[in-house]
Amino acid sequence: MKNILLLPLLALGTLAIPARAQTGTTQNPNRIDGYGAPVGPAVPVSRAADETTIDIIGGYYQQTGSHGAVEGGRGTQQLTDVSPAIIVNVPLDTVSRLSVNVGADFYASASTDRIDFALSTPSANDVRVHGDFGYSREQKAKGTIWGAGVGVSKEYDYLSFNATASFAKTSQNGNRQLSMAGQVFLDQVTLITPLELRTYSGAANGKSQYGTDTRQTYNFSVTYSQVLSKRLQAAISTELVSQNGLLSTPFHRVYFRDNSAPNTIPTLNDNFIPRFPTAARIENLPRARFKYPVSLRLNYYASDLVQVRGFYRFYNDNFGITAHTLELELPVKVTPFFVVYPFYRYHTQTATTYFAPFAQHSVADQYYTSDYDLAALTAHKAGLGLRYSPVYGIGRFHVPGKNAQGLPRVMRLKSLDLRYAHYQQLGSTIYAAGDRADLIANVIGFDLGFAL
Repeated sequence: MKNILLLPLLALGTLAIPARAQTGTTQNPNRIDGYGAPVGPAVPVSRAADETTIDIIGGYYQQTGSHGAVEGGRGTQQLTDVSPAIIVNVPLDTVSRLSVNVGADFYASASTDRIDFALSTPSANDVRVHGDFGYSREQKAKGTIWGAGVGVSKEYDYLSFNATASFAKTSQNGNRQLSMAGQVFLDQVTLITPLELRTYSGAANGKSQYGTDTRQTYNFSVTYSQVLSKRLQAAISTELVSQNGLLSTPFHRVYFRDNSAPNTIPTLNDNFIPRFPTAARIENLPRARFKYPVSLRLNYYASDLVQVRGFYRFYNDNFGITAHTLELELPVKVTPFFVVYPFYRYHTQTATTYFAPFAQHSVADQYYTSDYDLAALTAHKAGLGLRYSPVYGIGRFHVPGKNAQGLPRVMRLKSLDLRYAHYQQLGSTIYAAGDRADLIANVIGFDLGFAL
């Protein structure tokens, strides 16, 4: 029961697995529903106190769509991403643990291939590497857990450092818990702009020709968990997010219905023919944003074989977006060791004040974007997960070294998770048919859980 209540501390135990590669070469601070994260199955919360655990996780993500922000809200959104990672939790003693999460994203984006309007450019492929390291200490007599950690994420035009701290207090009977967590992200972004809008000196080379900008993100979350009955558990949480700095993406174009400046984009190797007679500008958004979601999670044990997990989140921000998200997961024990869990997620959001489809902005607008992450839309995500975790594990093998008793060390494969999800966006009817979001994505993930 206590392990279930410690669910909010999963982010501490693994040190908050960072967001996966986003559409585009910089991570997008404006995504709300997280559809682009090729996340594998969640790492199990229950861990034996004396075990070192290793989770090898990975995912394959593929999407298509016709509203790429690089081309001003028209153009391909094709993206593929392969995202392997290793998460290690090591007990240092009976009360403290060390966690390490390292991984990479290997992705190919047809959208960012259009920054220069020349196909098969270096921007068509990129790699993001990340590492997060954390420490937690439990004071069992007081029912508290403290944690802290740091992390880094790096790709060609993006560098991010983060630091986190958390605290949780559990009641003596294990039925209630209050947890708090804070996290700071310090990002540096290389300002790679569309070909025709670059103003750098020809004397500069490489990334130095573009210049840089910064972004700071501060997150603070509070979660209260309560066992309401033998079958029902609930958790309510709120999160305050403050972002400052560059919130627009420097290579996102915006076209205008009334721009008098001509479009001077050259044709390169017959890969591009200008689609609009007047010039684009770089996306421009305010440099400060505040987000304040509130969520409720319910877990109901309908029987020994069936569990119902429900989730609702209300989201609002000062960009003018209001969103609602509903999730339902239904784990079913086919056997004592084999669980099937279908899931469904519904998301709906209004558009930011600053969004308009292709060529519908006015040059008089102070802020403007044609990024469909900020458009009015409805999204559906449905899938199926499989988990196999026999009591004695799936298999075992020897590894170098000896244990505390001087015996050869044995690594056990304890569990296997497989997960598939299909995602689809439906644009709002406030837009013309050709201007509605149409992104479709498929995600496959796995988790191999080992114990040492």
